[in-house]
Amino acid sequence: MAVTTAAGRLGVLPYDEAMRVELRPNWIEDDVEAVIRAAYRQVFGNQYIMASERNTSAESLLQQGDISVRDFVRALALSDLYRDKFFLSGPQNRFIELNYKHLLGRAPYGQDEIAFHTDLYNTYGYQAEINSYIDSAEYLDSFGDNVVPSYRGHLTQRSQKTVGFTRFFQLYRGYGTSDRAQTCGMRSRLVSEIAKNSASPLGSASTGAAIVGGSGGDREKLYRVRVTQAAGPGRPQVRRTYTEFLVPYEQLSGKLQQVNRTGGRVTKVDLA
Repeated sequence: MAVTTAAGRLGVLPYDEAMRVELRPNWIEDDVEAVIRAAYRQVFGNQYIMASERNTSAESLLQQGDISVRDFVRALALSDLYRDKFFLSGPQNRFIELNYKHLLGRAPYGQDEIAFHTDLYNTYGYQAEINSYIDSAEYLDSFGDNVVPSYRGHLTQRSQKTVGFTRFFQLYRGYGTSDRAQTCGMRSRLVSEIAKNSASPLGSASTGAAIVGGSGGDREKLYRVRVTQAAGPGRPQVRRTYTEFLVPYEQLSGKLQQVNRTGGRVTKVDLA
């Protein structure tokens, strides 16, 4: 479901409409193959991976039930292929941006997160840097052991800062592009605005033209906000009743923050 009426131009509809890819008990071979495809797509930023480049050892362990989905994601991110594509080919701040995107599904929120991971790598090395995302409470709370990471920076959720929404779209350029085929190349996309502690306008996935920003919205209009209560950690995802609010533009930001604090999830915002 679209998050906003501009979701089509932002390019998030394929992710909103797709189900989370999870390896559930009593899985069959097709389920494992779906997990493997989704994991490669997510971890490698939608880049095509040739058969000769695949991590067949980790795939075999997953197919035999010897490792979890989380461990398979870890194996991909610790591989020489991931290191070559995203660490050795660009600056460290770009590498950290992409680690957040690929492994946690969001953009970094601020300079403190960039500084932490820079220091972590310089002190303990590449493996510690990758493991810090996959072993984090945030990863476990969002994906657990058996769900493939997915993009969630465009959704409202617990502990997410509002600025994360606009920063996510600086990293995400549409469902059909890869992280090594963007116009900026392997340069950092967030270094300037993170250093300034500022947000940026949203642009369409295809052109980058601003579609949200400037005035920020129609100030004399009412917005309809649809909310559902998120399931707690470890609880099954079940069909839930939606609640809708009519909110003036001036109160919209505060309402979204209130929903976020109480563990709700905004699934749609549009003009009433």
